Amino acid sequence: MNKNTITWIGKWTFILAAAGSAVGLGNIWGFPYKAGTNGGGAFVLIYLGCILMIGLPIMMAEIIIGRRARKSPVNAMKNGAIESGVSPKWQIVGWGGLLSGILILSFYSVLAGICLNYIGISAGANSAMSSVEEFSRATASATNLLFWHTVFISLNILIIAYGVISGIERVINFMMPVLFILIIIMVLNAMINGDFMRGLSFMFAPDFSQVTPATFLSAMGQAFFSLSLGMGSIMCYGSYMPDNENIFKTSLTVAGLDTLIAIMAGLAIFPIIFAYGLDAASGPNLVFVSMLSAFSDMPFGNLLGPVFFILLSIAALSSSISLLEPSVAYFDEEKIVSRPVAAISLGFIAWLLGIGSLLSFNLWSDKTFIAGLDFLGSMDFITNQLLMPLGGMFVAIFAGWFLSTKIVVEELSEGQEKVFNIWKFFIKFISPVLVASVFINQLIPFFQNL
Repeated sequence: MNKNTITWIGKWTFILAAAGSAVGLGNIWGFPYKAGTNGGGAFVLIYLGCILMIGLPIMMAEIIIGRRARKSPVNAMKNGAIESGVSPKWQIVGWGGLLSGILILSFYSVLAGICLNYIGISAGANSAMSSVEEFSRATASATNLLFWHTVFISLNILIIAYGVISGIERVINFMMPVLFILIIIMVLNAMINGDFMRGLSFMFAPDFSQVTPATFLSAMGQAFFSLSLGMGSIMCYGSYMPDNENIFKTSLTVAGLDTLIAIMAGLAIFPIIFAYGLDAASGPNLVFVSMLSAFSDMPFGNLLGPVFFILLSIAALSSSISLLEPSVAYFDEEKIVSRPVAAISLGFIAWLLGIGSLLSFNLWSDKTFIAGLDFLGSMDFITNQLLMPLGGMFVAIFAGWFLSTKIVVEELSEGQEKVFNIWKFFIKFISPVLVASVFINQLIPFFQNL
């Protein structure tokens, strides 16, 4: 099987694509709240340290493995293992990534579909109905959720079917600048209509008295999950990276952009939350309930609301296409089926699984599956608590202990000896241990619920 010859055309495309993969709904509605409730600036400093110790080394490892092979994650891991003189069974890590991507897409699409739905709902945010009632109405109808879930999955299928250059690159090069413009608009809105100083204090004023061992574990988890590691997306995108791009500088830029957008999201949201006397929360309630309530009382809220939910929808779509692409790339390079057929077939599987997640909001709301969790929660547990951390940990172990030094040195640019030595130390001794800590910490509540 030959290497693929497809590479990103634009100099910034990999950075935008990888940042788009990393900047998802969880990052926007999760990071700011974690920062604000775990010591503000103290948490941000710990998080940045974790990015350097966990996120950056594993991201570089995925890019090195992907670009070297110029194949999908399954074959990239296999290629790296064979070239390094170890068992090709390391490709199992790639298979785990493909499975993670499809499973995450299945429930992520349901949440992203609600974002699409809320573009219209927020345009009428001045109605008498409360934001809690509005959210209940939007999610109580399985038919409504199914419609928007179908729309979102269809967008992913369409983009992926068109290919890496005509589909992914073209869409990413349009969406990411729009995302930046919209988030700047929302930050300016927070400065005008929100309690901006309180929002700044909430996120950045360091309170080391709130720092506990749990704070470090939370920062470690955020650093790992926020960069889309452990599921093959970065490895797959790395396989399209031109040979002349510097892996270290590019990875650093992606991590920086991801963190910047997450911080800007917090500055767009929390000043508004505080100004309107709403509860500072995280997750769907923060954006679908609290923010909608604020828009209903805000000047020009019926215009700013749709802008906000378009922003969320773009962030969701830029992430989701990176969930589907690794599996489609594998089917395409193995000549099992054509790319469009693979996109439709795998997208349909994700769509079908997503029905279980959307029913968790209504008809299956009383059904439990794993450790007392509903279907959506169970899918989240399988992927975020099991597959992704295991994938990231084994990528780190493989890159640190088994991947040929020759491969790494040749993939890193000339004159990067210091970078190599530092990377080798962290990927070998630090990153796998820290990811294992996150993995074990996340499993503790599961065993407690058994």
